[in-house]
Parts: sequence; structure tokens; C-alpha cells
Amino acid sequence: MKTRAAVLGEMGRPQPYAQSEPLQVREIDLDAPGPGEVLVEVAAAGLCHSDLSVINGSRPRVMPMVLGHEGAGIVREVGPGVSELSAGDHVVFTFVPMCGRCEYCAIGRPALCERGNRANGTGALLTGARRFHDGGGQTYHHHLGVSSFSRYTIVAPESLVRIDDDLPLERAALFGCAVITGVGAVFNTAHVEPGTGVAVFGLGGVGLSAVMGARAAGANPIVAVDLVPSKLELAQRVGATHVVNARDDDAVERVREVTEGGADYAFETVGNERVLAQAYAATGRGGTTVTVGLPDPSRQLSIPAVSLVAEERVIRGSYMGSAVPRRDVPRYIAMYRAGLLPVDLLVSRTIGLDEINAAFDALHAGEVVRQVLRF
Repeated sequence: MKTRAAVLGEMGRPQPYAQSEPLQVREIDLDAPGPGEVLVEVAAAGLCHSDLSVINGSRPRVMPMVLGHEGAGIVREVGPGVSELSAGDHVVFTFVPMCGRCEYCAIGRPALCERGNRANGTGALLTGARRFHDGGGQTYHHHLGVSSFSRYTIVAPESLVRIDDDLPLERAALFGCAVITGVGAVFNTAHVEPGTGVAVFGLGGVGLSAVMGARAAGANPIVAVDLVPSKLELAQRVGATHVVNARDDDAVERVREVTEGGADYAFETVGNERVLAQAYAATGRGGTTVTVGLPDPSRQLSIPAVSLVAEERVIRGSYMGSAVPRRDVPRYIAMYRAGLLPVDLLVSRTIGLDEINAAFDALHAGEVVRQVLRF
């Protein structure tokens, strides 16, 4: 069948992307689902900084690739051997396919799935297949087993979470990355307790989701840090008790002041080693610093080593919110329905596929939180 998709042919094209057009919108061929595969009609996809990191080359991937990893859609066909999903099911994508059989899946840490992460690194599905191509023989790689910037996509069922069909798919899409990563970091990675002090550095979709999660967990105070006034205002709407404009104030000093000596839990969601160092410095004695952002692989973190021992400090990484998606996506949707996670506020605007390059310019400039691509 044919599908219309945004294809990244090479990384590192200059900005503005509206002019250099790193993403080419093309009609390409998509194979039918093979054994252990599912055809999904994508209804909505979110534009995330992780996509931007592939476009600018700081997160290298194999090329060419059909980009996109956050999304939701409707199952249209299942391949041989797929029994847990049926045509018509509404689904949320998750960006690590979970094999269910490796050591990490067995101990309840599927974000670290060996087979899933290996497939993601090679641009293949969990089955090892690549299902996008064109009439000239060019094969296109899959992005994190999802490739949600395509009207139709083939995925492994291990990359899907079935949801109720009354949830708007434009909102459901955000639960596959922004929400599961930010809220999951609070509940699964940090295990934030009621009444503890939280600081969140960086207020994109993931950072604001972490603020929501901290409020839902009963944290107090919740300090949100960013450079963009509109994001600070939004952070207050989703649960922050205090905000700090790091352009105008010493963020570390201000967080330590508000939390009376340092946050119990500090979250870094930017993917910048300097911001991570700030988050660590703003963490109090006995506290935990959680890093969620993905920095350039060449960057190094420098901290006072003695503080890890003398202050019993902890630094923890959190990938995909340390989540078990088939457990956590339904839970977070239930929290959203109960009014505990105001996910609607994350959406800055909706776009069409032809607007995608300019939309990534806006994301890079910090003008938006989440833009949702509608097909």
C-alpha cells in the first residue's frame, strides 16, 4: 500500500528547517504486516525534542528514516501470530518495543529491553524487518519501532498499548512519550513521597509532565525552572508552587532557598550536562537527582565527587519514565480522566504534515511545548 510520510534523509542540515527541509514529505510504499506485526493508521503524533535530536545529529540514527516516535492510532490489520490485538483497536505507541523475554523485561524494567533497544539502534522492527521502501529499491528505516510521522505504519504489537476508544487520539498520543516519561520519572524512578520538595529543570512536554506528576504525588513545594516566561506560567497552571526564570535569577540558589536547603528530588529534562549540574547542585543532602533528557553522547558531567558519599546523594537516569507501558499508560490515562494530570494544557497547536519542518523550528526556538500532527 501507499503511505504519506516525513522522511529524514540526512542529519545536520542547517536551520531554519523551513528552508533546508531536512524532512521530505513523500508518498512511499509500505508492506503488509508480516508475522508478529501490526498495521496501524496513525491519527496523531507529537513532535518531541528526541525527534529534533535526530534531525540535528546530536542523537545519531541510521539513515534514511521515517521519523516520529510519539503517537496514537487505530489498528487496521494484524499479521500472522498476533492474537492480543484486532482491527479497530485504539492504541498508543511506545518507543521501546518490549520483548517480554530478556533479563530486563523479566525483572520489570522493559525500558531497558535488550532486543527492543538493539532493534531501535538498527532502525528495524522487533522482528528485524523494515517495511518502508520506494519503487527505486530504497529502504527506509523505522524510528524507535514507531515512525509515527507516516499516515500508516507497521509496528510490533510489543510497541503498542491498547486503550479505550472514547479517549481522543490527539490526547492519547502524548501518553506514549511526554506523559509516560515525565510522570513515570516521578512515580517509577524517583518514587516521590507526599510533602517532599521537588525541582524540575526544563519545561518542555516531559518537564511539564514531571510537574504534573509531582503535584499528583503530593509533593510540596514544586519549583519549576526554565528560560521562557510562557512555559513558567504554564508550569504554574499544571501544578508548580514556585517558578524560577533562570535567565534572570540564580536557579540553584533560588531552588535551595524555596526548598530550605535543597530539593529532595530534582529532575533535569533538558538533555544538557550544564543544566544537569545545576539540578544536582540544587538537590539537598540525602536527595536524588533524576536525569531524563538525552544529551549529546560526547558531553561529560562534572560534579563534586565527595558529595555522593558525604551527603548520601543519588543520581539516577530515567529512560521512558522507567515505565511498564501496559501498566502505566492506562494508569496515567485514568489519572488524566480524574483531573490529576491536565495533559490538555501541553498542546500548543496542531499542524499538518506539510508544516513539519517549520514546526521543528518552533520547537527548537522554545516557542511551543507539544505540537500535535494530525493526519
